[in-house]
Amino acid sequence: MPNLPDVVLWSIPAFVLLTVIEVVSCRLHPDEDAAGYETKDAATSIGMGLGSLFFDALWKIPVVALYTLLYELTPLRVPVVWWTVLLMLLAQDFCYYWQHRGHHVVRILWACHVVHHSSRKFNLSTALRQPWTSLTSWPFYLPMILLGVHPAAVAFCSSISLVYQFWIHTERIDRLPRPLEYVFNTPSHHRVHHASQGGYLDRNFGGILIVWDRLFRSFVPETERPVYGLTKNISTHNPLRVATHEYVSIARDLKAARDWRERSGRLLRGPGWQPAAALPGTTTTVAAVPGTGTGATTAATAVSIPGAGTDAITPTTAPEAAA
Repeated sequence: MPNLPDVVLWSIPAFVLLTVIEVVSCRLHPDEDAAGYETKDAATSIGMGLGSLFFDALWKIPVVALYTLLYELTPLRVPVVWWTVLLMLLAQDFCYYWQHRGHHVVRILWACHVVHHSSRKFNLSTALRQPWTSLTSWPFYLPMILLGVHPAAVAFCSSISLVYQFWIHTERIDRLPRPLEYVFNTPSHHRVHHASQGGYLDRNFGGILIVWDRLFRSFVPETERPVYGLTKNISTHNPLRVATHEYVSIARDLKAARDWRERSGRLLRGPGWQPAAALPGTTTTVAAVPGTGTGATTAATAVSIPGAGTDAITPTTAPEAAA
């Protein structure tokens, strides 16, 4: 097994120091338009981060066992040397893009990732607001294992990505020079990702690189000031409820579902998906839009409604590329 450092463990002192610096900066030079810090919110984020360390350790047991089994079965082997590590980081970032995007457009996956978006603040403590059910991420990295990348190397690359993404959770850094903004994920790009406005929803999924979003047409630049959080925000600071509230909502919707088609939609379609409803005395179906009556007539049997559903961030359908 390759001997690779635990970059997350080594980075904890830097996480603490940078957070303290940001708090002091916000106190000494406040920005009235910025979300800033709020004590209960920051405490919840830190609590979620500490809890994720415990639960991630549990989820890693079956994942590492499966990865190891598949690694032993594949005849391919990628040596761990400096130049292959760079290629591994590139491959991991590509897989992360699809893992991240998938966790926005499939509701049962969103139930895990929604935790990270549940704060209405955007600061370095928000980076620590991590889910407790991260078992949903492992399938996206199977291609790396099957191509002969050692599971420890995959974990190392994932740790590098996690550490990189810490510093981009801030409003204290404006835009960087254009070449950096074009290639890398930056605070400006990630502020868009955490925003709840319609034009910003489900954009900028990249981890280290933003080029995947440009390539797959999910990139949007920061123009108006973001409003952070969910389209339907939660009001609790209880870590257990923060970690599980979307699963509870899914269970409620499954119980109320009329048939198996609706149940599958509640699980596998976007967070804002709603089943269509038939007009009385007709065979025409209409989109059921909360708060808007019967909605628009459509021949579809189901639709995705932007901003609808439980704590929904609407799924990406065909985002336009931005220059």
